[in-house]
Amino acid sequence: MDYFLPAISAFSLTVLSTLIALRVFPKLGLLDNPQKYGLKRKPIPYPGGILLWLIFVLLTLIFFEPTTKLIGLLFGSGLLVMISFIDDRISLPPSLRLGVQILVAFIMIVAGIGVETITNPFGGYIALDKFKFILEFGDSAITILAFSGIFTLIWILLIVNTMNWMDGIPGLTSGMTFIGGLTIFFLSITDLVNQPETATLALIVAMIALGFWFFDFYPPKILIGDSGSMFFGLLLAVLAIFSGGKIATAFLILGFPIMDAIYVIVHRIYNKQAPWKGGEWDKDRKAVHLHHRMLQFGMSERQVLFAIYTLAGIFGVSALFLGTKGKFWAIITIFFISFILGMVLRVKKK
Repeated sequence: MDYFLPAISAFSLTVLSTLIALRVFPKLGLLDNPQKYGLKRKPIPYPGGILLWLIFVLLTLIFFEPTTKLIGLLFGSGLLVMISFIDDRISLPPSLRLGVQILVAFIMIVAGIGVETITNPFGGYIALDKFKFILEFGDSAITILAFSGIFTLIWILLIVNTMNWMDGIPGLTSGMTFIGGLTIFFLSITDLVNQPETATLALIVAMIALGFWFFDFYPPKILIGDSGSMFFGLLLAVLAIFSGGKIATAFLILGFPIMDAIYVIVHRIYNKQAPWKGGEWDKDRKAVHLHHRMLQFGMSERQVLFAIYTLAGIFGVSALFLGTKGKFWAIITIFFISFILGMVLRVKKK
């Protein structure tokens, strides 16, 4: 299958559209509010996520035949981007944003996007398709796999919020999406998986992210916003499911940000906060998110970016060669490194 045209189209359209946005967004008043976060710089175009979604929709309609899953992805991602775009402008209640995320995940499930089995690293499979119920709509019906749906819901919410919380340094979300999309592309073209359509979709996502990364990388000329970070999160979550349920591969690529997300959730619950609601600890950057703690450790923004890129790249490449058991131990390694890194950063803070 020819992958060159989708790749070059995604990259070129993103670069061209972003160049136009740099001129048009300020005239439309689409600028960020740096004073809100204590930043001493001029406002810059924001958010770029709506632009990336439009490019993705256009390329998807050009290069793919419409299927239920694809239509569900376009509709669900559009809803997520729209609400996030509004939130980027007027700050919607966290409970509303979470509710929309759950709705979007449910749309994915109804569209048939889900994980039916999980490979057991010690042999065999864990079946998630044993219990199901049917939704009837006149002469048509939709089968929902209960355990599969619950797992898919949790997975999508985890990755969407992981990518959103990662967006504390410009260039981090777009860079990680490029690495993730490219890894899933290479995984999908292997003889073991052999999914050319998934490979094409992953490559389009990767090249859109790369095209935007050139403008988003620190110091940024344009910001991706929640609309872009959540959109990329949804795409990576769904791509991991499309590519044969390669959840472990996606976990390896996003291992450190996922561990950071889990830490943030536990931290907020421990401090009697709702997990989906950021508090003062988040706003003044006091040792909550991994990238913020790395900054407090004394690293520059670019050093933090390349450190996380490198870790994601190493574990992403390893995912292409490791078997199920190898991926399991690699995930354990990520957990161990994250724990040690967290302890070191906390000692430095004190």
